[in-house]
Amino acid sequence: MRSERALIARHAGTVLVGQLAVMAFGVTDTIVAGRYSEHALAALSVGAAVFVSVYVSLMGVLQALLPVWAELHGGGRGGEVGRSVRQSLYLAAIAIVIGMAILLLPGSVLRWTQVPAEMRGEVEAYLAVLAFALAPALLFRLFSTLNQSLGRPQLVTWLQLGSLGVKLPLSIWFTFGGAGLPAMGLVGCGWATLCVNWTMLGCAVWLLRNRPFYGDYGLWKRIEAPDWQQIRKFARLGVPGGLAVLVEVTSFTLMALFIARLGTAAAAAHQIASNLLAVAYMTPLSLGIATSARVSFWLGAGDEAKARLACRKGFGLTALCALVYAAAMVVLRDELANVYSDNPAVIAMAASLLLSVAAYHVADAVQTFCVFVLRCYRVTLAPLVIYCTMLWGVGLGGSYLLAYRGLGPWEAMQSPLAFWIMSAAALALTALLFGALLRWTMRRRAKRK
Repeated sequence: MRSERALIARHAGTVLVGQLAVMAFGVTDTIVAGRYSEHALAALSVGAAVFVSVYVSLMGVLQALLPVWAELHGGGRGGEVGRSVRQSLYLAAIAIVIGMAILLLPGSVLRWTQVPAEMRGEVEAYLAVLAFALAPALLFRLFSTLNQSLGRPQLVTWLQLGSLGVKLPLSIWFTFGGAGLPAMGLVGCGWATLCVNWTMLGCAVWLLRNRPFYGDYGLWKRIEAPDWQQIRKFARLGVPGGLAVLVEVTSFTLMALFIARLGTAAAAAHQIASNLLAVAYMTPLSLGIATSARVSFWLGAGDEAKARLACRKGFGLTALCALVYAAAMVVLRDELANVYSDNPAVIAMAASLLLSVAAYHVADAVQTFCVFVLRCYRVTLAPLVIYCTMLWGVGLGGSYLLAYRGLGPWEAMQSPLAFWIMSAAALALTALLFGALLRWTMRRRAKRK
């Protein structure tokens, strides 16, 4: 029992360090943009929300392949991993084309959500640069997913840590200028991300070619023609997973875009709250990845009891970490907000938001863990339906009403707090439904055995 928990904790801890390094990209850009100007920070709030929606949704399609490769690994079928990975490149290529098209043409979304006209130009320029950073980001995600499925996330983490050492000085230099380079403002943060993403991908390719560990999987055999039957299997697992992530992220993105109507102070405060939540989210994400790798490994090995044990241990760790993070957000809310801005109005508003963000995080941690494990059992459509109903309907729809029109006995709040309150309530319901679905799925599978 302790051994399974230790394996999950060690795997998750390694993934977490790397994920926090990547999240430090966003923290760096938020702080740098905030120090450059309040307008740049507000534009980053919108631009980052759009990019994250596109990237994380497409990443969800590729990340959903983790159970496939973990099962092959657990079943001792390592020779099949290489061909499966090569076929996944076709899926990645489709994702890259779709993502770049959206990022290069964001104008309709910005107009529909009524983002202020004076903000749109800077947001569009920022997204145009990030469009060309998307391909290396998604291909590196495939490398990361492969390593996680094989229980070897260390190399990914080292690359992510090293990239932070490049990202930080580049963001500062490109944004503020110096040494003959003019100040580029927010767009400078985008250029820094592009440089780092291509560097990380280059290092990943070199490792795949030269590390002996990968030799047993036959990754570098000549790529086969598209096997549409296998790609359809990937799509049946990945597309619902990616759409589920899209619903979750777009509900969050639209929240940022609707809040932008309330002015730069509200948008900046929301960006601070969002950034802190994103950092905290890396822990349940890492635990979900680590646990799903272990559950799929045991399912591939044909041991249902150990798969259920891994799930229980992972859930306990996830719940404990979520409660600790939520408590820290409540107790240290003023100090945390002060790190990002020196504007008293922004600090006060961000600190008030963190009370609701704490509740949001607990629910988010539980539902994230559940959805990762559900993918191990190939349950993807039901979570998508739940996400659409709860996050778009109750969360986003209810938030908009409470903020701008009033909801039941409550008058319109005209505050970003309305969005966080309703979104936290919707996510809590989602977590309860996912927990019940996971329990039912595992019991049904146990009875079949």
